[in-house]
Amino acid sequence: MEWLPLTLLCAFALASADALTKARLGGFSARELAFIRLSLAGLLVSPLLLLQPFPALPPAFWGWVLAAVPLEILAMLLYMKAIRDYPLSLTLPYLAFTPVFVILVGYLLLGERVSGQGLLGILLVVAGAWLLNFDEADGNNWRSWLEPLRAILRHPGSLLMLVVAFIYSFTAVTGKGAMQYMEPGLFGPFYFVLVGLALLPLLGLKARSTLCRIRRQLWPVLLTAGLMALMLVTHFLALQQVETAYMIAVKRTSLLFGILYGAWIFRETGLGHHLLAGTVMVAGVALIVLG
Repeated sequence: MEWLPLTLLCAFALASADALTKARLGGFSARELAFIRLSLAGLLVSPLLLLQPFPALPPAFWGWVLAAVPLEILAMLLYMKAIRDYPLSLTLPYLAFTPVFVILVGYLLLGERVSGQGLLGILLVVAGAWLLNFDEADGNNWRSWLEPLRAILRHPGSLLMLVVAFIYSFTAVTGKGAMQYMEPGLFGPFYFVLVGLALLPLLGLKARSTLCRIRRQLWPVLLTAGLMALMLVTHFLALQQVETAYMIAVKRTSLLFGILYGAWIFRETGLGHHLLAGTVMVAGVALIVLG
C-alpha cells in the first residue's frame, strides 16, 4: 500500500481509538486507559519484534529511550484524562501545537532559526485555536478579540491537551535521536512494548481489579488496543516509504476525524466552525513540518 492511504488509515485508527475510549471506556481511570492503549497494544505488536534482527545498541540509544519513556507515559495519562472528561472537538485539535512547540524549543534552547514558512504555519495553528473558541469574542469590542485564546487556559480539557502537545514536542526529539540507531519498522514495536512494560508498576495493587474490569468489557478493550496497534503499524510502514515530515503532516488529519466523531457520536455542537478551525490547524502543521 502507498504511504498516503497508509497514513490516512493511521490517522483514522488513532481518532477511532480516541472515540471508542470516550464512548465505551469512560469508567476506567486514566492509568487503566493508558494500560489498555499502551501495554495491551504493545502486547499485540510484540510478535513483530521477531521478524527483524536486533542491531547492536550503543549507550546513547538507551539514553534517548530512557528520557522518552516517562514523558510518553505522562503524556498518555494526561491525554486519556482530557478525552475521557472533555469534548473531543475542544481537546484533540490542540495536538497540532506539537510542531509549534518543537520550533519554539529549538529556537529558545538551540538558537535555531524559524523560517518564513514555519512562522506562517505557527500563525495558522494559533489562528485555528482562535477559531475553535471564536464565540468567546465580542465583535463589537476589539479588546475581547484575545478572549478565544485566553479561553484555552480556562478550559481544563484544552489546557490538558496543550500540555500533552508540549510533552510530545520533547518525545519527538528523543524518538528521532533513538532512531539513529534502530530502523523505524523495528523501533516502533520495540518502543511500544517498552513503554507498555514500564507502565505496569503504575497499576500497583489495583492490577487485579483492573484485569477484572477489562474482562467485563473485553471487546471494547481489545478493539481499542487493536486500533492503537493498527495505528502503530501503519505509522511505521508509511515512514518506510516517505519522509517523516510528509507523513506527520497527513497524520494530523486525525484531529479532523476526531471532530467528526465528536459531532456524530457525542452530539458536540459547532461542527462547522470546529472543522474549519481544525483544517486551518492541519494546514499550519503542514507548513511547519514541510518547511
